[in-house]
Amino acid sequence: MSTLGERIRTLRKQQKMTLEALAGTELTKGMLSLIENNKANPSMESLNYIASQLGVEVSELLEEISGQEVREVLDQAELLLNTKDYDFLNELEQVKNLIEPYIPRLTQGYEATRLLDIYGRCLAYSAPEESVTLLKKVAKMYEDLHLITKAADIGRNLAIIPFMNHQYQIALDVLLEERKKLEANPLWIDPLSRMDFDYLEAVLYFAVGRNTDAIQMMNEAIQYSSEHKIFKQIDNLFRLAAVHAMMEEDAGKMAHYLKKLEAYSEFADDEDSKAFIHYANLHYLNTYQKMYMEADALYHKFSLDKINTKLFTPYFQLERAKTLYGLGRVFEALKIFDEVKIPDIVHHPIDLSIFYEKDAYIALCYLELNQVKKAVNAVNVAINNVEKMPDTPYKVFIYTTYEQVMIRS
Repeated sequence: MSTLGERIRTLRKQQKMTLEALAGTELTKGMLSLIENNKANPSMESLNYIASQLGVEVSELLEEISGQEVREVLDQAELLLNTKDYDFLNELEQVKNLIEPYIPRLTQGYEATRLLDIYGRCLAYSAPEESVTLLKKVAKMYEDLHLITKAADIGRNLAIIPFMNHQYQIALDVLLEERKKLEANPLWIDPLSRMDFDYLEAVLYFAVGRNTDAIQMMNEAIQYSSEHKIFKQIDNLFRLAAVHAMMEEDAGKMAHYLKKLEAYSEFADDEDSKAFIHYANLHYLNTYQKMYMEADALYHKFSLDKINTKLFTPYFQLERAKTLYGLGRVFEALKIFDEVKIPDIVHHPIDLSIFYEKDAYIALCYLELNQVKKAVNAVNVAINNVEKMPDTPYKVFIYTTYEQVMIRS
């Protein structure tokens, strides 16, 4: 924890000022040296003078952490958050450890509030209740700074916390309540913030099985984006629309949204969107058309070198294993199924249900090998996992597979 003298010396050196320059006409070089070495305490008059010479507020000298320090820590935190190493939980831990020592010393102002905001979000996985308490405090701090859009973003994150803990109805209730409060505030007019809320609301409606509401919100958001030429969240909305069309087995509509997503990916040079398009087509061939030879050929047409490995690799592994099962290459399929792990950042019940299919496919592989007991064990894992998920084609597949296995047991 830095002392007053250390803060004065740090600011002086940052501004490349000599002791003589900072002492000016009101202090001696010797007295200033004593102050910097904490061997003398300046009077309030001297402190005001030093602050004026340094071009800072007196409060910055008196705070246990200077504004400059806060800005430097914030810059480091933002840099870590914006660096794509694809290890989400490790990234959060690094940011949390960076900020944590400064938390007791943060007071007010935008930079301090932003640091508390980031720290609160980092706590969402490890300490959700503490995260909610802190983020509510941060939202009030943003409101006091008249940063309504930032406060709105906090409201959205308050809904994401229960979502990450698979409390989907609670997440939706929180989001709708936060949105209601925001829409009552005439200062909340930011269209980018609205797109964030629209997308998350559609996602949460799908999560609780309110598909009609989800489709309506999704379509309204896409239309609003088109009318106002706003592209924030449009890639996610196109992905959502394509997945819904796929589950409805509407190949034309799915192709329509994937084509829009392809145009966006070219415009934004977005590798994740390109990877998703390839995955969606592969998934459709395997899951909905059972065209395994075509899926095999398609798999080899796309380079996986540039993909977000932590997110997409498990999806592609799962599809590859499904293709191999369909081609009768059961042992190869089982080996890859065993490698599939659900990514840390996957929480939506539709995504989870896709991964829960893995154990149903493992059961089918064991049936092919006449290892019925292993098939029963595997399909029971799938049933237990998917039981509380909303109805989807993936849930139907798991239950159908369960019946098939039980007939053989």
